[in-house]
Amino acid sequence: MRKLKCIIVDDEPLAISLIENYVQKIPFFELVFSTENPVLALEFLKKNESDLIFLDIQMPELTGINFMKINGDKQKYVLTTAYSEYAMNGYEHNVIDYLLKPISFERFMKSALKVKERFAFSDEVDSHFFVKSSGQQHRISFKDILYIESIKDYVNIRISDEEYIVLDTLKSMENQLPDSFVRIHKSFIINLDKIKSIGAKKLMLSEQEIPIGDSYRANLLEKLK
Repeated sequence: MRKLKCIIVDDEPLAISLIENYVQKIPFFELVFSTENPVLALEFLKKNESDLIFLDIQMPELTGINFMKINGDKQKYVLTTAYSEYAMNGYEHNVIDYLLKPISFERFMKSALKVKERFAFSDEVDSHFFVKSSGQQHRISFKDILYIESIKDYVNIRISDEEYIVLDTLKSMENQLPDSFVRIHKSFIINLDKIKSIGAKKLMLSEQEIPIGDSYRANLLEKLK
């Protein structure tokens, strides 16, 4: 299973420190951001990827419930609270669990396993998507894609000897793809699992040579780690 990118939003520094410590002990969690300020968290989420938010319900600037209403269901949530009467308030949103403070590691671990199960199911369900090309809907498995190329107002989804020309943008495609894909050029997204070799300015996918943009190289190398 891929590592789940986690952020922590809590107005109590000690609570943040505790959850950070717990997150770092879970092998399938990766801490990418933590803050006492929910507004900063919303700004971070506009520009960065994440899977799971550990979110305090009672915060002075913005409650956790209102935070979820603003941010929506792009991420899943584990709610944290010192007040048991607030614990169930968030279940209309994409909430997996709630943790009542003070949080023991045993209870945190149970929540982490619940999160893992939910994401494993989601990954299984989301193993493919549908695109409209040549007047028909086509089911495409993510694992079969070699690369996606931007061609003006269209994208070309290349699968071995087949290709599908779709009216869409590369940015939109990027938002639909799992972590096994990475943008390596202003015009190309590639499947990391299909790489045969990498050079200074290009890489090989099957028999196809794809350029690597200078501004994308560092992110590509980081993904390959």
